[in-house]
Amino acid sequence: MPLARSLSVTSLTGLEDWEDEVDLENVVLFEVAWEVANKVGGIYTVIQTKAKITSDEWGENYFLIGPYMEQNVRTQVELIDPPNPAMRRTIESMNSKGCKVYFGRWLIEGGPYVVLLDITATAWSLDRWKTELWDSCTIGVPWYDREANDAVLFGFLTAWFLGEFTAQCEEKPFIIGHFHEWLSGVGLFLCRIRKLPVATIFTTHATLLGRYLCAGSVDFYNNLQTFNVDKEAGDRQIYHRYCMERAAIHCTHVFTTVSQITAVEAEHLLKRKPDLVTPNGLNVKKFSAMHEFQNLHAQSKARIQEFVRGHFYGHLDFNLDKTLFFFIAGRYEFSNKGADIFLEALARLNYLLRVNGSESTVVAFFIMPARTNNFNVETLKGQAVRKQLWDTANAVKEKFGKKLYESLLVGNLPDMNKMLDKEDFTMMKRAIFATQRHSFPPICTHNMLDDSTDPILNTIRRIGLFNSSADRVKVIFHPEFLSSTSPLLPVDYEEFVRGCHLGVFPSYYEPWGYTPAECTVMGIPSISTNLSGFGCFMEEHIADPSAYGIYILDRRFRSLDDSCTQLTSFLYSFCQQSRRQRIIQRNRTERLSDLLDWKYLGRYYMYARRMALAKAFPDNFTYEPHEPTAAQGFRYPRPASVPPSPSISRHSSPHHSETEEDDERYDEDEEAEKDRQNIKPPATMGPVPDWRKQPKKPSSEASTSSNASTPTLPSSPSDLSSPGSSIIEERN
Repeated sequence: MPLARSLSVTSLTGLEDWEDEVDLENVVLFEVAWEVANKVGGIYTVIQTKAKITSDEWGENYFLIGPYMEQNVRTQVELIDPPNPAMRRTIESMNSKGCKVYFGRWLIEGGPYVVLLDITATAWSLDRWKTELWDSCTIGVPWYDREANDAVLFGFLTAWFLGEFTAQCEEKPFIIGHFHEWLSGVGLFLCRIRKLPVATIFTTHATLLGRYLCAGSVDFYNNLQTFNVDKEAGDRQIYHRYCMERAAIHCTHVFTTVSQITAVEAEHLLKRKPDLVTPNGLNVKKFSAMHEFQNLHAQSKARIQEFVRGHFYGHLDFNLDKTLFFFIAGRYEFSNKGADIFLEALARLNYLLRVNGSESTVVAFFIMPARTNNFNVETLKGQAVRKQLWDTANAVKEKFGKKLYESLLVGNLPDMNKMLDKEDFTMMKRAIFATQRHSFPPICTHNMLDDSTDPILNTIRRIGLFNSSADRVKVIFHPEFLSSTSPLLPVDYEEFVRGCHLGVFPSYYEPWGYTPAECTVMGIPSISTNLSGFGCFMEEHIADPSAYGIYILDRRFRSLDDSCTQLTSFLYSFCQQSRRQRIIQRNRTERLSDLLDWKYLGRYYMYARRMALAKAFPDNFTYEPHEPTAAQGFRYPRPASVPPSPSISRHSSPHHSETEEDDERYDEDEEAEKDRQNIKPPATMGPVPDWRKQPKKPSSEASTSSNASTPTLPSSPSDLSSPGSSIIEERN
């Protein structure tokens, strides 16, 4: 099943601003998602980071709709009175009929307005609404599926709210409803059934059936065309959820998804080809450290090293200055997220490092939340022992310094035999004895509730990575999200990522992949796959991804064993890099930040909204698509100096790289300037679609097709490389 490059969907070509052409004064945007002010997964990050650019574009006409969760509202939302009279009347009307609707400002960058619907207050209507759902759509929802029942309540309340808002507006605005994922899908197709004047967009961030199929260890991508989707959904008892998702997709005016790989998946499983691919971005300004990111890496790495000193007390027989920190993080989906292949590759890497007598040591962190009941006592003891040693060393140092000062003050060289007394030696010996350990350092930092069945722990037992002194690869499983208030590893996720050397995300099912994207904007190299949206996006827009610290693992056209071998090659080759090569590579990786900025990727969403307006209100808005031309979007070229990536990694790169000698001249500013020159300015791109707001008089040329061809897409930045960072010789 080929995955062809689609210029009209994922090419960052030139696209003019529409502010002067489409008047947004009388257009209102409602963005609907279960994860508005309610962190569950990656959609929360999408909406939160995108809120700033959307608020800047829409101003007071942008509202987010989500569920009311009291605990989240207390910490994330400032409840206020609606400034909009129509909004105020809408909320008062719904509240008078037994609903509980809250209005406030989400306390994130951009401060967007939020409308929060309390589904528990209308739970008494569930049976009536489920009956209506069956009568109108023949979708039956079982009583035991709480998540699906919540989706029904949320969907009916959303449709009720949008209908009420339309009725309360004196001057009828053009309304756009942008719905994310199946949990909000009920509200979308109810809007269409009730014929509300709403232009609808549905974005799927991952198909329901795809996630379930991949979790079941099937050969997913090679059998996409042959799946009996109704049977597969029924076998997994999610047929009602699948029907909700599919109904929303077929009812929406514009259907989008987050990556080209997910677009192929949606076309086969949901039976509709997406109109547009809307890649996920990040608020790069939040992570931006300019020339300081190398120093931040050194500072954060020092904090991780302190944790490692305590965790491996008694077995700290490796050089921390020659230790590399790898990590994998995300939802605990053992196979989907690639934890299985990562562990197998670590076992092979351990063998290679040992037989080749490498001086490098690798500490691999698994940051995946699982069911635990508390911290591991042995892990906490390690940090206590480390602190005790530090306090002892400081006490002896203070006494030593005082005696040295007094000796020098009277003009005498100190007698080294008298600088430390017996009490000092006794104190130090007790501290040394306290570091003795008769067991291996723990693998897991917490007490697992399902220790005997946990897939990560069982795989570690099978491959034999027990953190012994002979192992060159050490493993630490931290089954909890990182927090700066933790007594064990007191760093937040961002600081932890900055302190690591390599992020490893060999996912089998990853519609986008925020974790490698976050690594990129912080200047940390990462390993992704050609089955992830992020990996496909980078392969398309960078001529030699590995040269920029983006290693693309082939899990699409290789067997599992071959992919594991390739991953082992990447890891071993990364271990062979010199300090200077890693610094150069981090500089190059960080320079890709602007490629992932919402400032540019947000234009995909802008285009989807305008396409929806043209389809829903053809008398008022017109969209005239152009056929794709030969104009190509930019591609980051290979760096001028040869990349530090080893030759063994080249089979994943579109262009091979020559070899680089360690003493070869390297000028970061010069490379950044060459990147800027290689990016095509918007003026040289293909034609821009004709966009305009129609006069009130209906136009005979208005486009009414719901399946218009996919347009040529948004603007690339005119300068996609950050200022060249000087090579900072930090302690690697």
